[in-house]
Amino acid sequence: MQSLKELYRIGAGPSSSHSMGPEAAAIKLKNLYPEAKFKITLCGSLALTGKGHGTDSVLKKVLGESAEITFDSARENLPHPNTMLVSVLQDGREIATHAILSVGGGRIVFQGERIAEVAEVYPLNSFEEIKRHLKEEDMSLSDYVFSVEPDMNEYLTAVWEQMKATLKEGLNADGELPGGLHVMRKAKYLWQSKHIGETEEIAENRMICAFAFAVAEQNAAGGTVVTAPTCGSCGVLPAVMYYMKKQRKFTDEQIVRALAAAGIVGNLIKTNASISGAECGCQAEIGAACSMTAAGLAELYGMDIEQVEYAAEVAMEHHLGLTCDPVNGLVQIPCIERNAVAAMRAINAVNIANFLTYTRKVSLNTIITTMYETGRDLSGRYRETSEGGLAKLYKEEK
Repeated sequence: MQSLKELYRIGAGPSSSHSMGPEAAAIKLKNLYPEAKFKITLCGSLALTGKGHGTDSVLKKVLGESAEITFDSARENLPHPNTMLVSVLQDGREIATHAILSVGGGRIVFQGERIAEVAEVYPLNSFEEIKRHLKEEDMSLSDYVFSVEPDMNEYLTAVWEQMKATLKEGLNADGELPGGLHVMRKAKYLWQSKHIGETEEIAENRMICAFAFAVAEQNAAGGTVVTAPTCGSCGVLPAVMYYMKKQRKFTDEQIVRALAAAGIVGNLIKTNASISGAECGCQAEIGAACSMTAAGLAELYGMDIEQVEYAAEVAMEHHLGLTCDPVNGLVQIPCIERNAVAAMRAINAVNIANFLTYTRKVSLNTIITTMYETGRDLSGRYRETSEGGLAKLYKEEK
């Protein structure tokens, strides 16, 4: 598996596949061909929801207004649902062509080329292999991360600082999100809406929801976020971890270790399945984020590796089949609320694992494979195309 630096990326929202990935592709193209002009055709999901995600704006910002961007939603037999077809022009003639795939989490791949290859740093690619190694060496998941990537503590500390900064900015922001849906920010309201007689459980739910809304709303507004594992699901992990720091008094150092453990689960999903909504629906984004968060929280609580695995498995299993149907192609409805719901569900998964781990029947490896097969079987209308589900049926109610 690749470095966790490839999973946790810091960048601008609202979409890792539709804004961060294309931005990275444009930067690479500009470096390869500094004097050239570009014609880019956005295909598949990039065509169907690219306007709402601002894909064309991101490309022009990097490549200049002379870049010609077109949308082709009818093209079939694409190498990936997020495909950019690039024609490189110099002195009026085509000097190169590229098919660039935005494969999720802000990562890009130049089809058939070695330009975007990333080194594999983790030798083990399944949870069973990792679990066996951890038991042999008497290690935790975070120990494993730091043994393979000794500099990861520093990197994850920076990731955690950005997560906190984004969350705090979101808690203090108000007004309407851009895009035309007239969605009002709710994080600040949730955070300040303590009621007389509020129970501890209700307070926990309200605060975690406020934290998840804060990050997801910043993403929707194009703010700086951390992919965890994507922009659209970036609010789940920081919401739970910030609550644990603020209310349960876990230290920043402990939370960094939890992020490391969460990262291994995210990496396994990314390696053996997908974290792309355009490829496997929202289960690959919100489901993956919930699974990562459950694993990280279990590590934070000092649970054993079997319990960590079960928490991650439960969290993913009960997102199977979740569709990606953003209204108007914006990462707002239903995406923001889903971050909050998944954050609470991650805590529920850990609670179940605390009691029932040793009665379980399903492994994390199996559920990751199941998620991938389920996602590939989903109709294209439900894979970040805004052609079905809520995206099709939503009408603003006055």
